[in-house]
Amino acid sequence: MSESSIKIENVVASTKLAEEFDLMVIESEFEGAEYNKQKFPGLVYRVSDPKAAFLVFTSGKVVCTGAKNVADVHTVIGNMAKKLNSIGIKTLENPDITVQNIVASADLHTILNLNAIAIGLGLENIEYEPEQFPGLVYRIAEPKVVVLIFSSGKLVVTGGKTPEDCQKGVEVVRQQLDNMGLL
Repeated sequence: MSESSIKIENVVASTKLAEEFDLMVIESEFEGAEYNKQKFPGLVYRVSDPKAAFLVFTSGKVVCTGAKNVADVHTVIGNMAKKLNSIGIKTLENPDITVQNIVASADLHTILNLNAIAIGLGLENIEYEPEQFPGLVYRIAEPKVVVLIFSSGKLVVTGGKTPEDCQKGVEVVRQQLDNMGLL
């Protein structure tokens, strides 16, 4: 059985870049920035290299989403701080960056019987309502991740704080399906 390696689809991270931000000033200085307080309390700003999006709040907090790896998160947040400094907004030195969630995908390269998997994994750890959603939702305690299992053999792992969490989540599923003779 070949190892199925994960593909990171999205990294969500947060940090505090300043004590406070004037979002009107940032919107006027950053091309493409969008701020509409009636719709959403933060400013939305997208960058392309590496690709990511920012939610910037008056509190000085920033959420970065859409990055494809943790290194890119650090790069784009560093670039954001430089850009803020360049328009006269002082940012905190060495901000603490916290990865909140990593979403990854994997493929077991086999067709799966979700009914058999639902019975085999035990109903206390899973949600499976095919009329509502075509995948089986499997909550794993260690690592603390949620794996969506589809009959196509594709998996989506969410809730990981590191790529290793996501990889381990896939391995847990593979091992359990293998033990039940369902791979």
